[in-house]
Amino acid sequence: MANKFDDFLSAIKLGEIIHKKDPDEKKKHTIIWILAIIGAVAAVAAIAYAVYRYMHPDYLEDFDDDFDEYEEDDEVIEPEPEVQE
Repeated sequence: MANKFDDFLSAIKLGEIIHKKDPDEKKKHTIIWILAIIGAVAAVAAIAYAVYRYMHPDYLEDFDDDFDEYEEDDEVIEPEPEVQE
């Protein structure tokens, strides 16, 4: 019985040595979680913006474009200043 227990303890120690976790691995998991959260927030913000633009289109952009054509044709000619001698 003691022999089996010693074998069991040595197997556990061997398993711990083989599956020893690095502290760098924990940092990698933390970085991955942080990036995943930032990505999820960015995706939700992009979807919210797309829904907002769909629900409230900006019709004033088209309205302003109509007047741009006429502004180019109308040149304002200012009188030359009179020179006093």
